[in-house]
Amino acid sequence: MKSIHSSYDALIIGFGKGGKTLAAYLANQGWRVALVEQSPLMYGGTCINIACIPTKSLIHNAELGKPYTESIHEKDQLTAALRQRNFNMVDQSPNATVITGKASFVSSHQVSVRLTDTQEDILIEAERIFINTGAKPIIPAISGLQQSQRVFTSTTLIGQTQLPARLVIIGGGYIALEFASMYAQYGSKVTILDRSTQFLPNEDRDMADAVMAVLVSKGIRIEQAVNVDEIIPDGGDRQDTVVYHTQAGDRQEVQASAILVATGRQPYTEGLNLSAAGIDLDAKGYIRVNEYLQTNVPHIWAIGDVNGGPQFTYVSLDDYRIIRSQFFNYKPHTLLDRNLVAFSLFTSPPFSHVGLREQEALAKGYLIKVATLPAASITRAQILNETEGLLKCIVDADTDQILGCTLLCANSSELINLVQLAMRARFDYTVLRDTIYTHPSMSEGLNDLFARVL
Repeated sequence: MKSIHSSYDALIIGFGKGGKTLAAYLANQGWRVALVEQSPLMYGGTCINIACIPTKSLIHNAELGKPYTESIHEKDQLTAALRQRNFNMVDQSPNATVITGKASFVSSHQVSVRLTDTQEDILIEAERIFINTGAKPIIPAISGLQQSQRVFTSTTLIGQTQLPARLVIIGGGYIALEFASMYAQYGSKVTILDRSTQFLPNEDRDMADAVMAVLVSKGIRIEQAVNVDEIIPDGGDRQDTVVYHTQAGDRQEVQASAILVATGRQPYTEGLNLSAAGIDLDAKGYIRVNEYLQTNVPHIWAIGDVNGGPQFTYVSLDDYRIIRSQFFNYKPHTLLDRNLVAFSLFTSPPFSHVGLREQEALAKGYLIKVATLPAASITRAQILNETEGLLKCIVDADTDQILGCTLLCANSSELINLVQLAMRARFDYTVLRDTIYTHPSMSEGLNDLFARVL
């Protein structure tokens, strides 16, 4: 183990994507760097250990028809290998040290770290500090929830080796839908209890309806406009009872062998003692930053989910680029020039989006052209036997530039990046319409989708 010094050029708290990449880069530039992570099971951050990578591994294996227990084992092997690789990426630099422990500010330049293995407290001083502690699930105040042995978060559910026969999901957001699709494919009987009166309220209705149709076709039961009143633990080997009421006031019950709480996420700042450093928070508890990701304390920055930006690993990586451009000879980059951030929801098939939705474009006063294409009309989708879904594009009628695109189809998580690139380059929609794509490929669907723009 490397020796721990008392003073560093940079201290990074949290091993997430932006922080670990920054740590390795700064160390390679000759900075003396300390990276503090409170758990040895989280080297590499949330994405590779408990979120993006393990869930996508499980989703892929579900689509292949592999047994759940085998898939969990493969997931664990994958994350263990990535965890070690990420640890080595930072710690093998002669200028970087990984310190496993819980960090807490003493002052704006000093942080106390309680080491995980010895419980010893050490004091570290740093010229610059980068907070990269991420977010955690919100746990709602539901009667009986704390007493139940069958309540899980997205983190803890994928650690279970036994497939739940009946999975009840509290929440109707992206995490809820991704887990519903995945567990239904493994064979769980899934019920979604969503307090929202509208399914995927931020999406256009035609696209939301298409997603719902896909989920329902998997046998998933979706209840909208409901409030969960209590969870009645069984206490034995049977199932808990989830009690909820509908908008009309009717009392309903559903049995659950596992209950997933997916009601949102909140910044993870517990125990950091940010007030000791004088760091400001916003109304939701996120660390307030400017366009350079600086906090109100100029030598302290916040990277990733904890700063209240879009909660995606690739956004955290872009946060790293913003930081890097402030110290080294790179093109200036700030939050002000970040736009067109695409996302994918990994249902089967995946749901992906970039830019404006139809309702958003109209609200902004654009004169628009809209086109849709059933996924079943794409030859490659027929070959893959993945014909469910719908593709949609929004085009500025005055300039012919693409304003937005939403794709529910096989490989949409790859296709959306092609559309995003065209939008960033400010190409007319005709470029995607007339490009010669390989055959048979899902990309050819862009020929047909944009050919429908009239």
